[in-house]
Amino acid sequence: MKSIGLNLSGREYKILIGSDLLSETATLLREAIPCDRVVVITNIDINRIYGKKLKKHLESKGIESLFLELPEGEIHKTLDMAAHIYPQLINHFAERNTPILALGGGVIGDLSGFVAATYQRGVPLIHLPTSLLSQVDSSIGGKVAVNHGGVKNIVGSFYQPRLVIADTGCLKTLPEKEFACGMAEIIKSAAIGSSELFRLLETNTQAVKDRSPEVMEDIVSQTAAIKASIVCQDETDRGIRNILNFGHTLGHALESTSSFSQSHGAAVAIGMCFAARLSVRLGLCENETALRLEKLIADFGLPTNPKDIDPDKIIEAMHHDKKVSDGRIRFILLKRPGEALIAENILKPDVLSVLEEMK
Repeated sequence: MKSIGLNLSGREYKILIGSDLLSETATLLREAIPCDRVVVITNIDINRIYGKKLKKHLESKGIESLFLELPEGEIHKTLDMAAHIYPQLINHFAERNTPILALGGGVIGDLSGFVAATYQRGVPLIHLPTSLLSQVDSSIGGKVAVNHGGVKNIVGSFYQPRLVIADTGCLKTLPEKEFACGMAEIIKSAAIGSSELFRLLETNTQAVKDRSPEVMEDIVSQTAAIKASIVCQDETDRGIRNILNFGHTLGHALESTSSFSQSHGAAVAIGMCFAARLSVRLGLCENETALRLEKLIADFGLPTNPKDIDPDKIIEAMHHDKKVSDGRIRFILLKRPGEALIAENILKPDVLSVLEEMK
């Protein structure tokens, strides 16, 4: 098991990474929060795979658990779904010290975190991420939110978990599409923060695709450490943390304009290719760098170009991005593998030109 610590102005928590950690949940949980009852929020598929085993494990350690099963999908990450959960917490007499355990991927983590942040003005949050994307990205850093008005993550807050338990054994059961979505975030982290990880992914592509336990624990740990380091420098995303949104400015716009039928990982993959091509157009990076990134993305079965887009609608959606400041869209651009920069005042013709090129 590997452990990564986050220290945020005196508030500290651990990200624990390793195989079969769900079977140690009770012990690891009690080391962070003494408790004898919890609420577990999950979805139908994850509950079917892990719910019964986790419930039995918790009960064997004297922890009472209420499992709340939600429908799957980004379309359900809404205020209405949060409103559906609150009465169940009230009826269960959940108190301010009753932990909420988020068992699942990014949607479950975001929604559970939003509920934990707002129920009784905040209850303890524990992430049990089961998808690759949630293990390396969404469970780390305290962003919790729901979608509203067709805009992704527009209603939310920063609410840090008390513990993250990332069981890399769960990755064995991930469908190929979900695994690829998680790889988009790993490639993103390598592109902005580690040329060594970028090269590792290029030279060990098949071992990663085969989900070798040792390789997966290594790259999940490296990716989590990159994000943890950046979050510790800028918890509330006012500065350097913006670089974690490499590929997300276009990515979120693609998700929103597709009514969330476009998966997050695929959208971010396309967004990274767009940002790299825009970087080349602006003379910020070599064309070879963009080509290496596109090849790596394609090697993991992710798209590199959008389909059937309206560039004007995409730009309109970009203006809803949370990084927009004084009406200016903020882009995260690439200099070389492992180094990115935050750019403003990008001219609309340059953006349109790259979008047209990618159509």
